[in-house]
Amino acid sequence: MAEAYIVEAVRTAGGRRNGRLAGWHPNDLGGAILSAAVARSGIDPAAVDDVIMGCVSQAGEQGLHIGRNSVLASILPESVPAVSIDRQCGSSQQAIHFAAQAVMSGTQDVVIAAGVESMSRVPMGITVLPGTGARPFSDKVLERFGVSGFSQFQGAEMIARKHNFSREQLDAYSLESHRRAAAATERGDFIDEILPLDVELETGPEVHKVDEGIRWDASAEGLATLKTLVEGGAITAGNASQVCDGSSAVMIVSGQALRDHGLTPLARIVNLTVTAGDPVIMLEEPLFATDRALGRAGLSIGEIDLYEVNEAFAPVPLAWLNHVGADPDRLNVNGGAIALGHPLGASGTKLMATLVHALRKRGGRYGLQTMCEGGGVANVTIIEAL
Repeated sequence: MAEAYIVEAVRTAGGRRNGRLAGWHPNDLGGAILSAAVARSGIDPAAVDDVIMGCVSQAGEQGLHIGRNSVLASILPESVPAVSIDRQCGSSQQAIHFAAQAVMSGTQDVVIAAGVESMSRVPMGITVLPGTGARPFSDKVLERFGVSGFSQFQGAEMIARKHNFSREQLDAYSLESHRRAAAATERGDFIDEILPLDVELETGPEVHKVDEGIRWDASAEGLATLKTLVEGGAITAGNASQVCDGSSAVMIVSGQALRDHGLTPLARIVNLTVTAGDPVIMLEEPLFATDRALGRAGLSIGEIDLYEVNEAFAPVPLAWLNHVGADPDRLNVNGGAIALGHPLGASGTKLMATLVHALRKRGGRYGLQTMCEGGGVANVTIIEAL
């Protein structure tokens, strides 16, 4: 089977809810990142075979095919097709998988996997039609699992209890996420992966190029003052991912395309794994998906130099560390979604942009990325830096 290579990986800096990116229409946010991926690679835009765009809330301004509309808002010619996909928080990580599979199968040579989410303009949960009584889960589904509904917040609490994580442990992890993100920003580690965007603010025009969610003054004392989401629980807004606006893209090509277009590979796709498990605890599946991915790749966790495990909630990466036996110093080395934000459908390619550039900066070889997803699904992607 043919190899698949990453030749470009780029993201916007995260925007807080109603923050610096709220003025950007999702089409334009997606179009800007597609244009950047093409321009930075130097490839002829017409050579792109397909665009696979992840987005969770495909309604309102993100409705009516956000992938195609993003292409139309980009420098890509109208001849480039697109598809919009939803695998919940793993949507654009799945876009990477689909793009790599297309290249490895030999059916396409240049595919852009991307994601976009404007959580300011298209609020999370809007697709269930709030106020209408719409029920996304039938009685048959609920009865099968003996629940009245499925909730990622309840799932996070369940993981914290199952793995015996205290509120203090979760807050300590969250504080470290902010510290790592702040340090990475100050070192300039994000410069190569971030696309600066022009924004119009009340104070005038600016260029947005620093993740807006980082709390530079975060402290254990401050985190401890936040209320838990449920009485007696451990999850707070401080140890959960931040609502975020953003877009990201990864260009994946074949070996033939490398030669034909004179492209420089940044990384090689080593393994693509997706598994599913308990939809009630929901967010624990990355633990078991990682076991399978490492086994299929013939690698041990000790051979992986860096890991990006999405910080949907602090207990997820903490449980992953314990289960896999991983080194915490290799996990989310530049901070994660607790500090940098979680723009839902854009997070998969966002994390990959960070992983690719961090691996190359640190001289690492193998990187692993995994993401918990609604419904108890998880993607794992293993890459080799080149």
